[in-house]
Amino acid sequence: MKLLITGAAGQLGTELRRQLAEGGSALGPIPEKLRRATVIATDVGAEGMRALDITDRHEVAAFVRHHQPDAIISCAAYTNVDGCETNRDAAFAVNAVGARNLALAAEEVGAKLVHVSTDYVFPGNASEPLAEYEQPAPISMYGKTKRLGEEYVQQLCTKYFIVRTAWLYGYAGKNFVKTMVRAGKARGALTVVNDQLGNPTNAEDLAHHLLKLVVTKEYGVYHCTGTGVCSWYDFAAEIIRLSGVQATVTPCTSAEYKQMNPASADRPAYSALDNAMLRATVGDEMRPWREALACFFENWKGE
Repeated sequence: MKLLITGAAGQLGTELRRQLAEGGSALGPIPEKLRRATVIATDVGAEGMRALDITDRHEVAAFVRHHQPDAIISCAAYTNVDGCETNRDAAFAVNAVGARNLALAAEEVGAKLVHVSTDYVFPGNASEPLAEYEQPAPISMYGKTKRLGEEYVQQLCTKYFIVRTAWLYGYAGKNFVKTMVRAGKARGALTVVNDQLGNPTNAEDLAHHLLKLVVTKEYGVYHCTGTGVCSWYDFAAEIIRLSGVQATVTPCTSAEYKQMNPASADRPAYSALDNAMLRATVGDEMRPWREALACFFENWKGE
C-alpha cells in the first residue's frame, strides 16, 4: 500500500511515520496491509521532507497524479487557534482550501482520504460527550475553517474518513503538555481555565486508529479522542504531577483568562467527544486520558 502523509513533520505526522517504520505502537501492531507500505512524507519547509504546498491546487493535483497513492492521510493544518483570528486568510487557505485540494486530487486518482479535524467545529454548549450525529456550529475562525474543510471533503471525495480529535499532544512539535512543563519550570506557578471541558488525546492513540481505519472501507465521520472528560486545569495539574516539576497550578474562569489575554479566541466551554463511530466499526481502543498521559511521560525524553 502506498500512503501519502501531509504535515508529516508535525506531532501527528511524525507519530504516524514512527508507527509505520516500527510496525506498531503501545496499543498494538499496525495492520498487516501496512507492514511494507511505501510512505511519501510531505510538509512545507521541513528538512528531509518532500515539499508540498496543499494550498496550491495545481501543485497538489500534479503531485498526487505523479505518485498515485492508495491513500492520503492529511495532518497538515493551521492549528494556532488565536493565530487563526488574526491570520484569517492563511487559516482559510490551509484548513479549507487545502482540504478541498486534497479531496479533489484523491478523487481523481481513486485514493482514500483521511482528513483530521477538530472538536472546535462544535459551539461548546453541550452537557455530555458529542457523537458524530450532532450538528457542528463553530464559534472561532479555527473551527469555522476546519468545518469548511470537512464540508469540502464530503462534497468532493467519495472515499473519505473525517476524523475529529481534541487536545492533541505528542512527542514531536508544540503542544499543551510541553507548554505546561516549560512554563512550570520557568515560572513555578500556572493559572489555567477550569470551565472548558474536553478530552486530552495522545497522538500515539490517534495515529493507531487512523492506520486501523485507512485499510478499511468504513468511510464516514469519526470522533477519536482519549477516554474521559476533564478541564484544562485538570489536565495541567496532572501534567505537572507526572512531570515532577515543582510548580503550583491555580484554576481560573474563561472570563478571567479573557481579561488577562483579550486577543485570545473564544473556545468551546464543552467540546468533549464520544467515539460512537469507532465502536460501531473498527473498535475503540482509545485509552483513558490519564493512562495515556502517564505513558507519554514514561517515554518522553524531554526537550
